[in-house]
Amino acid sequence: MIRNGIKRDLIAAIAAVPMAMCLTAGVVRSETTVSPSSFRQIEEHLAAADDLLLQPATNDQATASQSDDLLLPASSDLPASSQSDDLLHQPSSSDKSAASESDDLLLQPTSQSGDLLLQPTPDDATPSIAPAIGAPAPPNKPEDTAGTTPVAAAQHEKLFAENRFPAATTCATCHPKQYDEWSASQHAYAQLSPVFLTMQAAINNKTSGTNGDFCIRCHTPVGMNLEESVYVSNFERHPTSREGVTCIACHRVNRNYGKISGRLAVVEGDIFEPVFGPKGDDELKRVLDQPETYRVTTDRDAPGRAIHTEVERFFPLVTSGFCATCHDVTLVNGFRLEEAFAEYHQSPASKAGVSCQDCHMGKEQGVASGYEEGPAAIVGGVPTQSRKLASHFFAGPDHSILQPGLFPLNVKAQSFKTMREWMAFDDAAGWGTDAFEDAAPRDYPFPEAWRSIDDRYDARKIIQEQKLRLEKAEERRLEVLRNGLALSEIDILSAEPGTLSFSVSVRNITDGHSVPTGFDAERLMFLEVTVANSDGAVIYRSGDRDPNGDLRDSHSAYVHAGELPLDEDLFNLQSKFLVRLLRGGEREQVLPINTSQGVLPFVRPEALPTTIYGRPRNTRKHKQTIDPLGSRTATYAIPADVLTGSGPYAVSVRLQAQMVPVNLILAIQDIGFDYGMSPRQVADAVVDGTLTIAERQATVTLDAPKQATTQ
Repeated sequence: MIRNGIKRDLIAAIAAVPMAMCLTAGVVRSETTVSPSSFRQIEEHLAAADDLLLQPATNDQATASQSDDLLLPASSDLPASSQSDDLLHQPSSSDKSAASESDDLLLQPTSQSGDLLLQPTPDDATPSIAPAIGAPAPPNKPEDTAGTTPVAAAQHEKLFAENRFPAATTCATCHPKQYDEWSASQHAYAQLSPVFLTMQAAINNKTSGTNGDFCIRCHTPVGMNLEESVYVSNFERHPTSREGVTCIACHRVNRNYGKISGRLAVVEGDIFEPVFGPKGDDELKRVLDQPETYRVTTDRDAPGRAIHTEVERFFPLVTSGFCATCHDVTLVNGFRLEEAFAEYHQSPASKAGVSCQDCHMGKEQGVASGYEEGPAAIVGGVPTQSRKLASHFFAGPDHSILQPGLFPLNVKAQSFKTMREWMAFDDAAGWGTDAFEDAAPRDYPFPEAWRSIDDRYDARKIIQEQKLRLEKAEERRLEVLRNGLALSEIDILSAEPGTLSFSVSVRNITDGHSVPTGFDAERLMFLEVTVANSDGAVIYRSGDRDPNGDLRDSHSAYVHAGELPLDEDLFNLQSKFLVRLLRGGEREQVLPINTSQGVLPFVRPEALPTTIYGRPRNTRKHKQTIDPLGSRTATYAIPADVLTGSGPYAVSVRLQAQMVPVNLILAIQDIGFDYGMSPRQVADAVVDGTLTIAERQATVTLDAPKQATTQ
């Protein structure tokens, strides 16, 4: 049960609290024990619960139903601010203090300000290190972070200790090309992402832990095979677990599991154990037969370069169905969260025999462009025979918001300093550059790990290499986005005195799946539109942001509070979650938590087959995506009162892509973010990573209808 996210002490504490007070996850202490009577009370209550509705509809539940938020207690028990706006509620400092003493999910408290704006990090703040998610607060003692201390040495030793699950850093010895591509990929970032880690912890918090490892088991299959806590910080995870979808997540899988949302058993064993690949082991046998050339050994006790003893041919690895294991996600209640493979399965690409690998592991990201040829391995400096090579970059809409010493994954960086030590390296201040080092006073308060000027200069070299790799990663990310979406020229519909209207079309130019795909409810692909008059003043905007960095849609905190108008012309391909309300109707919600009438909100399957309805009855997703090879047109009419003359007017349209909306950061910020990052830091980094996929401009003069010049 602990592995599934339900702690024994949580259950026991709930049983001791009156039922009427248990509408949300309770705060508990780890010393609590479980009695048989406690389990019986919970079982009796759950047996009586009606799980058919999202919330109870009976009259005796009227008090709880006054709140729009499914997880808030009765309104009379809440502060005034939370009665009116559940998305913006910030607990008071006293509430936070009490919660932080007993709620182990809180990584760090959020701002005590009730302001809608995400709070900035003070300029003079020192680098902070977050405790493990779910772990008790560490004792007040100085942390040993020096690069030469036993603590660091133990971390380095742990990094390469691989009796059960070899790390990608070991594979890099003979497969440098594959490692270089993968180490900057979405797969390598899957578990390191602070947004993901906090979101899955927030979902578990809102479902009393019953969501378990459902999300994280795709992001760190090794970590879940190791039975690590779903809440623990990446600082505390096994090195191979931190690598997310690492080499062995695919090449140590020996069964075709199908669409099971990532429940994979990774075959255990050290580097000498067999791996699984598309070709078999003919080339491996040739290498093993020439030990004097390749200088390898399959004997654990003999000196030499260790190598796996066998490559078993695993045909599913080259099929699209293998990708479906994690890229079609159906929740336990039948909710179809991600449908990338389902979309592909019905696509023209599938009918033409083009696989997921053909588009996403070929020469060019996002389009079937053939494969490179070359050696699959370089063993002891000697390349193996040439063959088809698949790219392992796996570009997508996500990008790193971490300190560059942590990502891309880097063998040199990992062996040089620990993750905590890299977090303390002040890249922005210029440590390790001549300009900073020449001007820094002798008593500058460097952390212990960075007191050596040689270490700082060595770190700067690594950081510069990492930034170059991040630039290349952004190029591949832009490549896959531009192979998915295209923007038409601006079509002027009306350009007469007092009237200006125009349209622009967005096309999905891939035939493999919808765009966006996958977790489309958290992918922003939108049009940013401006119109400026002859003086250069902007007279019209759509697709602009509120002070938090959100678009002005229904999830903007400023729109929600009435401080900014809703952007009614917004063109956004982000799908939206809709939940069924107690008294009828639906509303959009950032995290559509599946709750029940039980003491706590438990995740549980639907009582009736979802095949009857095609979806769970209490929640659905309004898809805004564009089908393969389809298009959608946005039309804009500029208000006459801002058209002050004949012009000329400059129209600008930009197609933008952002990995997640800022309102998601707002929805999960109470849990806290790994690496000691503040919500403001995370939100700013997310917005800064927005890419422009395409851009169009037009100049319009109103006294010359339909005569517009385009650039």
